[in-house]
Amino acid sequence: MGANSKSEDEWRAILSPEQFRILRQKGTEAPNTGNYNHHDASGVYACAGCGTPLYKSNTKFNSGCGWPAFFDAIPGAVSRHEDRSMFMTRIEITCTACGGHLGHVFKGEGFDTPTDERHCVNSVSLSFKEE
Repeated sequence: MGANSKSEDEWRAILSPEQFRILRQKGTEAPNTGNYNHHDASGVYACAGCGTPLYKSNTKFNSGCGWPAFFDAIPGAVSRHEDRSMFMTRIEITCTACGGHLGHVFKGEGFDTPTDERHCVNSVSLSFKEE
């Protein structure tokens, strides 16, 4: 975790209960419910916890998965970790600066993107700044 480390009590004070559940307790929002799933404005998506820029809007695509999908992150902004929860192995993605849970990344699904990756991100984990 980076310079934006806080205690659990500090995170609870600044995040909504849903943001805390997802960002700090590795929860998942229900599919097709997030504010950014069908969002298509130009700008930058940042971590809702610490404000660190994570994704540029030109890397967002419609994957049909029910959550915002990106094919690449801003270099160094997102970290990957093996996740063995839910009786499977997946790659969890977190904000490098604060360790907030973003979602998971999937490879080789055949989407027509430059990386053939899908960063499946909870809308609650994001904020957006229009450019």
